[in-house]
Amino acid sequence: MKKVLVIGSTVVDIIIRLNMLPTTGVDINLKWQKMSLGGCAFNVSQAIAYFDVPYLLFSPIGSGIYADYVAKALNNLNVPRAELNPEEPNGCCYCLVEDGGERSFICEHGAEYRFKKEWFDALNPEDFDCAYICGLEIEEYTGDIIIDFLKKSKMTVYFAPGPRINAIGMDKLERIFNLHPILHVNKTEAISFTNTDNIRSAAKALMNITKNTVVITDGENGSCCLSGGDMIWYEVPAFKAEVVDTIGAGDAHIGTFIAQRKLGKKIDEALTEANKISSMVVQREGARLEK
Repeated sequence: MKKVLVIGSTVVDIIIRLNMLPTTGVDINLKWQKMSLGGCAFNVSQAIAYFDVPYLLFSPIGSGIYADYVAKALNNLNVPRAELNPEEPNGCCYCLVEDGGERSFICEHGAEYRFKKEWFDALNPEDFDCAYICGLEIEEYTGDIIIDFLKKSKMTVYFAPGPRINAIGMDKLERIFNLHPILHVNKTEAISFTNTDNIRSAAKALMNITKNTVVITDGENGSCCLSGGDMIWYEVPAFKAEVVDTIGAGDAHIGTFIAQRKLGKKIDEALTEANKISSMVVQREGARLEK
């Protein structure tokens, strides 16, 4: 089986638990805070690894205390990764988690989000049959380097633009859409980007752009998918969950979906397993799920 190329960031998440987000000028005391390994690409890679599907984490590790934390943690986990070590310092992500489990991110982007052409030149595209990319890295000034590589490699692309979908330049989005990616978004992202009023209309609008399968998650309502080619509509209910926090739920969902498709599962089966794994993730602190 060929590998999944997981392109993107591995980040130190500083998880801050509080009752609710403060308004301007208000002082609050947090409940607790801790450091944890996160980042969209890392989270996705761990969901793929959960099913023993081969992958390579293509994630830069720069310098400084956050980079040291990331490098040590990845080594301890024996994560298969490319050695991408720029001199620039890593940033971090402050994850503010409220009582209901909803999370808000405040991020300092560092070396972990930026890529160099020579790193991709050293890859053998024949080792991979698909790649995962996130909107955060595409939004960066080095985003076109990633797109250039994917265009040349001609591998299947899974694209999760995330809540920054409307902040990515349209020139970059059009280049990615021309690669006909399998798109993975949540309901809010889908409806806001397409300016539609329901999830099914949003899926159709997105497929008209990408000409490929569109997966849309909808929290406690589960997930749905409009498959490319045959235009079949799938709806799969969520698994019941006592939400602790929602960090990494979307990453776990797409990582599981990729793994299941690699294992030959049908779309409805892949969605069911993805819903199951994401429900397990939201019931624990942080994004990482252990067997």
